[in-house]
Amino acid sequence: MNIIIVGDGKVGAALTSQLSSEGHDVTIIDSNPQVLTQSAEQFDVMAVVGNGASMSTLREAGVEKAEVLIAATSRDELNLLTCLTAKKLGVKHTIARIRNPEYSDQLVSMREELGLSLTVNPEQAAAQEAYQLLQFPSFLKRDSFAKGRVEIVALPVDEHSKLDGIPLTKLYDIARVNVLVCAVQRGDGIHIPGGSFVLQAGDTLFVTAALQDLAQLVRNLGLVEHKVKSLLIIGGSRIAFYLAKRCLDSGVAVKIIERDHDRCVKLVESLPRATVIEGDGSRQDVLDAEGLRSFDAVITLTGMDEENLVLSMFASHLGVSKVITKINRIEYYDVFRKVGIGSVISPKGLCCANIARYIRAMSTAEGIDSVLTLHSIVDGQVEALEFLAGPETRHQGEKLMDIPLKSGILISCITHQGRTIIPKGDSSFTTGDTLIVVTAGGRVLNDLDDIFAD
Repeated sequence: MNIIIVGDGKVGAALTSQLSSEGHDVTIIDSNPQVLTQSAEQFDVMAVVGNGASMSTLREAGVEKAEVLIAATSRDELNLLTCLTAKKLGVKHTIARIRNPEYSDQLVSMREELGLSLTVNPEQAAAQEAYQLLQFPSFLKRDSFAKGRVEIVALPVDEHSKLDGIPLTKLYDIARVNVLVCAVQRGDGIHIPGGSFVLQAGDTLFVTAALQDLAQLVRNLGLVEHKVKSLLIIGGSRIAFYLAKRCLDSGVAVKIIERDHDRCVKLVESLPRATVIEGDGSRQDVLDAEGLRSFDAVITLTGMDEENLVLSMFASHLGVSKVITKINRIEYYDVFRKVGIGSVISPKGLCCANIARYIRAMSTAEGIDSVLTLHSIVDGQVEALEFLAGPETRHQGEKLMDIPLKSGILISCITHQGRTIIPKGDSSFTTGDTLIVVTAGGRVLNDLDDIFAD
């Protein structure tokens, strides 16, 4: 698929890396020739210097032959104009990064006039992810499949866990719901385990489960924590606004610490039920005065990754049960997650994931491949792909125990006519079913037949 990306900042570069690695023909446009040269050499893609909203620049990038244009600059208005111009020149699909919440209603009512296929809001996506983490505090990460009916969740095994020393063949005796462990992270190693694999303290399990079974799974494993009733947000960004609004609507008490006076005034006006404190949230005396240790959860949303990291470490040190850290630089994501500061969210990473997921769905609809969704898990070392079984897919109706799979591949879930099946040896699939396949990261699987060994 021919894709043009306008804007070679952090989001643009991440999209270029992701989409080019998936085999798409990518062209990037930016007004900074130095940044473009670096990206072109690093990702082996085409690069065009210029204004992405200019017809001449878009024509030079080959917009007439492109299936998708992604406007990912830091300016909402420029992204909208770029998409309008590209649509006028014949591009099939346009995706715009829009951050200003004031445009939300207009984008819904004017989507057709603007010619937009998709809009993404990194801050709103980050707030949604943070809200989900507050609802499921024991999960390190959750990824949805089968239109939200199936999830892969990350669960810790600590020294007091019921799972410590248990082989996977005995998992159902404890979990009491049908789940499948599709990957285990142990130290720096990754295992796609068999039934004889024995769990031990320090492991992180990546488990496939039906959505309706998640709450029961958490209760049975003894992972239920007290519900978050109070939240401290350090930094009054757009993410803070989106998250505070959702939490207040669900009955959570919210306090926001923000150092900028004008931003505090706006937050007070838009969030009258929240407590807004004008102060420097990076100072220990301010945090002590506002009762940091008394909150059920803390999320650090300042504009500096290093500051967020230190504040989260401080909150964890004081015993706050749930700590969430926001980072801007995607390349630090894996490092921060390994420091032990709770959960980490990346607005830019979530934005890229949403766009890549949409493009994969487009590819499937146009018959390019049968991948419906793809998620990187275990810090990118494992991928979970959702495939659609077509009429020509091999091994339909056969028992899974009789189907030869390539090494390092596991079928972790089958969805048949809307019903979720955690597969066993005698399970099978047929045309129209969707299958979640787990494999080591970096392996290219474009079609369900690619997982078979014969």
